[in-house]
Amino acid sequence: MNKTLKCSLVVLALIGFVGCGEKGGDSNSSSSLSSAVSSAVGGGSDPLMDKAKKAGLLPIPADEKELNKLIDNPKNPITAEKIELGKKLYFDPRLSRSNLISCNTCHNLATGGVDGVEAAIGDGWTTNPHHLNSPTVYNSVFNKSQFWDGRSPHLEDQAQGPIQAGPEMAAPKDLVVKRVTSIPAYVEEFKKAYGDDVKITFEKITDTIGLFERTLVTPSKFDAFLNGKADALNADEKAGLTLFIDKGCTACHNGIALGGDMQNFDATGSYKYKDVGDFKGNADKKVKAPTLRNIEETAPYYHNGKVWTLKEAIQQMGKVQLMTEINDADNAKIEAFLKTLTGTKPDIKYPVLPASTATTPQPIVK
Repeated sequence: MNKTLKCSLVVLALIGFVGCGEKGGDSNSSSSLSSAVSSAVGGGSDPLMDKAKKAGLLPIPADEKELNKLIDNPKNPITAEKIELGKKLYFDPRLSRSNLISCNTCHNLATGGVDGVEAAIGDGWTTNPHHLNSPTVYNSVFNKSQFWDGRSPHLEDQAQGPIQAGPEMAAPKDLVVKRVTSIPAYVEEFKKAYGDDVKITFEKITDTIGLFERTLVTPSKFDAFLNGKADALNADEKAGLTLFIDKGCTACHNGIALGGDMQNFDATGSYKYKDVGDFKGNADKKVKAPTLRNIEETAPYYHNGKVWTLKEAIQQMGKVQLMTEINDADNAKIEAFLKTLTGTKPDIKYPVLPASTATTPQPIVK
């Protein structure tokens, strides 16, 4: 089987299109994501499961068909061909003006879906002018809105912003389209994905990137617990989950994403780093609560990236949102729970991108 197709079929196995349990090249690690999903069934019961669900916490479904209902886009159904094409576009730096920055630059799939710096760095080594941190792309399909100010309703719309933004990839729409359509291999892949009559527009390109991002789901042992596996969490992790609920953290961090919705932030005016950057929320002074999934991998924290440890992040959230001091013992238990949200990543093989041609617009570097 062609390796590219095999890789695509693997991702589809997660979402229920294909019954294959393997990912390209490594039968041991390749089945890890499907195993993580399927292992979330059975194992007894625990009253804490019901308590968590009543508090608004929801698991990634263990059933692949149910998961597919959540992540698929009826207007652009997921297929193996679209996933593989979207992956290539996600990793292709030629979608930026300089030919140096790809989606993966700021949302690195090898490092928790983030770049690991306080504020995103883009075209010409420009730091985000609002000192905004790059959120993780993993599980972003479960967010109710995208961007810190919630201005985009879904991933396909969100993908359009960074490509065009001057401090990020800085590429005008027409330049992106010219780059992609100048490469015959890309044109053929678009035809395979969407049919021979496809019109390759900027929106079609970003829709395909967004579709790929929809598949970046990371089930964890927390999901196994909520799906019925009582022994998936140990005593300390359960104690941390109990504290997380009892202290009120689930008021903002709920749903499948444990976040991803617009919330009031710093109502008490006590956020330690509130004066770093000029971002104060949307028109309603609300900020998107980030997903807590894979949180141990996504430092630094908060919209301006000024907090580097989970311990301080928990302390700050207690003061800023809950108006309470969280002692070290409780902090450690909550941190233990948060680490149960670290999930199994899809096995994504870095793609070999098609070659540019003589008609491909050259990099613009100042």
